[in-house]
Amino acid sequence: MLLPVVADSNDAEAGYPGAGLGLPASGPGSLARLGPRVVAVIIDWLICSVIAAGFLGYRFGGTGHNWAPLLVFFIENVLLVGTLGSTLGHRLVGLHVSKMSGRPAGPVAALVRSVLLCLFIPVVVWDKDGRGLHDRLAGTVLRRTR
Repeated sequence: MLLPVVADSNDAEAGYPGAGLGLPASGPGSLARLGPRVVAVIIDWLICSVIAAGFLGYRFGGTGHNWAPLLVFFIENVLLVGTLGSTLGHRLVGLHVSKMSGRPAGPVAALVRSVLLCLFIPVVVWDKDGRGLHDRLAGTVLRRTR
């Protein structure tokens, strides 16, 4: 579990992503950057697509069950973020979802975050601290673990 980290006054003046949240500029506990977030989503989407193909009859590029990968993606996010704090993709790239206090996200925040994540628009809208709208509305933050 990641605990909240208070940035020193020099970090807050630097204006880096996460400074306004009191997160360090880099390293464990800092705000996850765009590159690792995108890689984690791609990993998760590929895994969910394979699961949808195997269990729900989804065919890549085919018709029928076109929502199957999104459904699996939603379920993966609710279950894994709500219990472990990270999806498979997050874990592989070293990211963790928690409340701003550092406590686990929990099932309600994971549900809110996952619904908004699946709507996609909140994901591409972020604030000056680099936190996506889906995280902001769920009261969560995606931090680096390494």
